[in-house]
Amino acid sequence: MSWLVLILSGICESVWAIALDRSEGFSRIIPTMVFAIGLAASMGGLAFAMKHIPIGTSYAIWVGIGAAITAVYGMVSGEDTVSLMRVLLIGGLVACVIGLKLID
Repeated sequence: MSWLVLILSGICESVWAIALDRSEGFSRIIPTMVFAIGLAASMGGLAFAMKHIPIGTSYAIWVGIGAAITAVYGMVSGEDTVSLMRVLLIGGLVACVIGLKLID
């Protein structure tokens, strides 16, 4: 259960990061509300997972999932450039997250 919560928390991290960008400095209400809900869900899930998964592992996986999804979103939305190196590095990040899960 802790691993599932951790993965969902990582997804929520990308939700709040994207909503933060869309909120335009908290001047838009809907993205600001999505940011607040995503942040609370993300942090709450991370806190729960840390009760059962070591801090280093849980934090690295949480941030890795969030960063990878956010980076892919940026490329798909056209806000970030797509390059072979960027795709390979994000793939490496995902591989490291999977590796941390496998060794724990």
